[in-house]
Amino acid sequence: MALGIAPAGIRPNRLVADSGSFWQSNCMSTPNESSPPDLYRFDACGALLSTHLPMPRRSGKVRDVYDLGDSLMIVSSDRISAFDYILPSGIPNKGRLLTQMSRFWFSILPVRHHLLTTEIPETLSQKFDTSPLEGRTMIVEKADVVPFECVVRGYLEGSGLLEYQATGEICGNALPQGLKQCDALPEPIFTPATKAEEGHDENVSFDRMASDIGTELAEKLRDQSLRIYRVASEHAASKGLIIADTKFEFGRVDDELVLVDEVLTPDSSRFWNAASYAPGSAQPSFDKQFVREYLSQCGWDKQSDPPPLPAEVIERTAAKYTEAFERITGETFS
Repeated sequence: MALGIAPAGIRPNRLVADSGSFWQSNCMSTPNESSPPDLYRFDACGALLSTHLPMPRRSGKVRDVYDLGDSLMIVSSDRISAFDYILPSGIPNKGRLLTQMSRFWFSILPVRHHLLTTEIPETLSQKFDTSPLEGRTMIVEKADVVPFECVVRGYLEGSGLLEYQATGEICGNALPQGLKQCDALPEPIFTPATKAEEGHDENVSFDRMASDIGTELAEKLRDQSLRIYRVASEHAASKGLIIADTKFEFGRVDDELVLVDEVLTPDSSRFWNAASYAPGSAQPSFDKQFVREYLSQCGWDKQSDPPPLPAEVIERTAAKYTEAFERITGETFS
């Protein structure tokens, strides 16, 4: 996934609905299309849906990216996506939680990363109100992003489970027979993915990755990803959490490999509570899988625009993100 750019196939939900009552009854806001957009767009629940600062802007599923010349400013909104759609409802404070969790991981992981600071440049604060950006902004180095997602799986779930059930392996990694849903794998495995032209990410073998970018770089990415996963898993275990799987993205700065984008957040990882872990069925999670489950059960056909999330789903999802942040970092979110 190219940093800050919506991947091919993402289908942004309309920000304007056909029915006024549709907006009034849910946590969304109707923009005034006859006038220039405000700097910040919030929904009725206070979630920041988008930013429109007076600078060149690229918008992805969650983040708005601004070019500062020698660096980039990444603003994490409260948008949430599922099934290749950006949902019409936001999750209040989600962007702040993602940013602060990434900040924490960048500070403890033994790897070079792209984060320069989470402070908002004073030159911007002198020009316009930047208070909505506080806590959700990263100033990062510009990097040439490697066109593969570096996925590490320690447990059998998600698309990996489906592939295992069909073939007995995941992305070319042969696995023992008889594994159950959410079983721990004999050892963590590297299962890269590339973006399909349309729709979902495409899981690929290591050999496919190596043929595209070269064996030397592919091996560095695999080894680095597995090392980061093991370090992060040890930390999470000390907090009573399991990192079932996660994805990393890397780029190159001056020919050096650097960790970019977000890292080990509920949007990029599957977190489980170790105390209640019981393989054989789906595990309660601290990530947006809760939103996916709701959308799968509410009757939505996954072809039309997605429905708004009920207040209860929004509140419970926000609580899950907050709990994950506080348990992993040991900090109180405020």
